[in-house]
Amino acid sequence: MSQFNATPKVLHFSAPWHPSHAQMSAVISALPSAAPSIQFESLNAETSSVLVQKFNVTVVPTFILLLGDSVIEKLEVADPAELTRKVMELKLKSESGVQTIPAGTKAEEVKEKKEEVGEGELSDDLKKKIQTLLTSAPILLLMKGTPSSPKCGFSRQTIEILQSSSIPFSSYNILENPDVRAGVKIFSEWPTYPQLYVKGELVGGLDIIKEMNEVGNLASELGVEATESMEEKLTKLVNRNNVMLFMKGLPSAPKCGFSRQIVEILEKEGVEGYEAFNILEDEEVRAELKKFGDWPTYPQLYVKGELLGGLDVVREMAEEGELKDALSA
Repeated sequence: MSQFNATPKVLHFSAPWHPSHAQMSAVISALPSAAPSIQFESLNAETSSVLVQKFNVTVVPTFILLLGDSVIEKLEVADPAELTRKVMELKLKSESGVQTIPAGTKAEEVKEKKEEVGEGELSDDLKKKIQTLLTSAPILLLMKGTPSSPKCGFSRQTIEILQSSSIPFSSYNILENPDVRAGVKIFSEWPTYPQLYVKGELVGGLDIIKEMNEVGNLASELGVEATESMEEKLTKLVNRNNVMLFMKGLPSAPKCGFSRQIVEILEKEGVEGYEAFNILEDEEVRAELKKFGDWPTYPQLYVKGELLGGLDVVREMAEEGELKDALSA
């Protein structure tokens, strides 16, 4: 490899067999969009002995952040948030001409030089406000607009990825507070929005989230638990009993004439052991079950997870002597 010049550079030492290889490679692939001035290079630690020796690489993954021939940071951890922060710090240093830290500098000296860089012109009140905001929810998306009304394409795409992965998140509209909008960029050393935070730690923007999602299960990549999707919830619900009746009220106290009539038909037919679900107690289920079963009204009768129909269908099957067989099939 040619001699390093003053261009900032990140070397990623990994091995294909390592569990973090796919995740961290995805992060490295996405970071150039946020830090185009930095060169990124991924290396197989098992076949790059010269550089492994030069930078004393003993574990994978290892990330070497360079400015000229000076090592700025050496990270030996598979942490997307930490890597992202350090890369953005390198970007700022290279753009501001901050003095580099030669390889071999003592830890105390490194700390002193980092303190010289500072965190930008942020007041203590604004820092406190930003820290409180970033830790206000386990998963927080700083975006332009709201999930129901995003104000930029990048924010919209990020929301779609999180929702399709059933990841619960809170959001903050950075358009509502110009001070926070500008301050977070300095605080987190990330120049664009949206920004995703997990437990107060920056994961990155849209490109990194895209890459992590393409690598595998996004919830797993982020180290969080996905919530159950509505489709999964409804599938479990309609299969909770061999015969499930979705009605307004309960069999002992129906809340509409149609629900009362279908209960009477089931009782007349001697149907026992069925379970009723009061859709008046769960507005989300009430709305989504109509789409799930492609049936616009209630009551709805399910048999072994399959929609049999509403009152008219059940009444007709009972009159023709087919209902008992259908329920016991």
